[in-house]
Amino acid sequence: MYFTDWQGKPKEAIIKLAMEQLLAFVRKEVYHILRDRKTLLVLFGLPIAQILLFGFALSNEVKNTKIFMCDLAKDNFSFQLTEKVHASKYFNVVGSIDIPNEADEVLRKGSAHLVMVIPADFSTKLSHSNSASIQLITDGTNPNLASTIQLYLRNIINDFRNQVFEKIELPYTIEVKSRMLYNPQLKGAYTFVPGVMAMVLMIICTLMTSVSIVKEKELGNMEMLLVSPMNPLIVIFSKAIPYLALSLFIVTVILGLSVTLLEVPIRGNIFLLYGVCLIFIIASLALGLVISSITNSQQVAMMISLMGMMLPTIMFGGFMFPIENMPIPLQVISNIVPAKWFYYAISGIMIKGMGIKSVLKEISILLVYGTVFIIISYRNFKIRLE
Repeated sequence: MYFTDWQGKPKEAIIKLAMEQLLAFVRKEVYHILRDRKTLLVLFGLPIAQILLFGFALSNEVKNTKIFMCDLAKDNFSFQLTEKVHASKYFNVVGSIDIPNEADEVLRKGSAHLVMVIPADFSTKLSHSNSASIQLITDGTNPNLASTIQLYLRNIINDFRNQVFEKIELPYTIEVKSRMLYNPQLKGAYTFVPGVMAMVLMIICTLMTSVSIVKEKELGNMEMLLVSPMNPLIVIFSKAIPYLALSLFIVTVILGLSVTLLEVPIRGNIFLLYGVCLIFIIASLALGLVISSITNSQQVAMMISLMGMMLPTIMFGGFMFPIENMPIPLQVISNIVPAKWFYYAISGIMIKGMGIKSVLKEISILLVYGTVFIIISYRNFKIRLE
């Protein structure tokens, strides 16, 4: 069937024959994937491990942070404030010190990340002058963590102050009200889930397609295909279609875990979300085909797919490091990373509930990438056929 002469056949027969060959190759590739348990482990184990790892372990949230209290007041107000801090899920009061000078030793040993000092005149000033000061001594070896801890604790203290002054109207008081849109609880999963989708799809799609075709070369099967009158598009599509279907299933698994376990909402249109994922998957599969056309060993294809795709995705994807904080040359380089545009589109649809008009730029760029990669891979195969 693969070596049938197409000359002299009507157009309908040629199309039918091409479809039969395509389905036969797709069926062969599906059987190959299902029989290879290691491939299945990578395809399904990697996304689940990544989403759980980034969702729970590598979160930038503050949870159960150990702090020490230095309560010099030991009165009703200080007890209430201490209980309010201890009741929060963000902090865990693990000890206390008697004098502020002991804070340095506590932080030096790593027994706590912060020491909150309540002065002796806390209750007196709070009752008479309606104002009091609290000192927060933080371990600044990790500036981002220290700033986040102080921000969370300031919010708790402000809530306590509002409870105390609930029925007191102070003259010339400026009340500042702030709102955190889209992610009021500052959950790290809101950032990591779209980023993990970009990284997993880029790695899996690029890696699997590049390795699968190079494997055919190593086994000698590709030589049989190259001397046949078969259209190169049939070979390309037959390699890409099974991984396209598996990638869409992986997207469903990631979204299911995100909604059920990580409580990440999908505020936008689900069909638009899958449409953007489909475009990115096609672009990633086409990139894998390009890599396979320029390599002759699975090790080289795997190294290019992993190192060449994973590092740019992590560095310039936008979910690990803010691109706006990078130097201008690196910001320009980030524009050539497809994962960046996918991350912007997916996070906008999932978290912000944006429509197609708002992500049209990102979709257009991904379409251009996919088209360019498909043309390059097709031409490389066509040259080999000649």
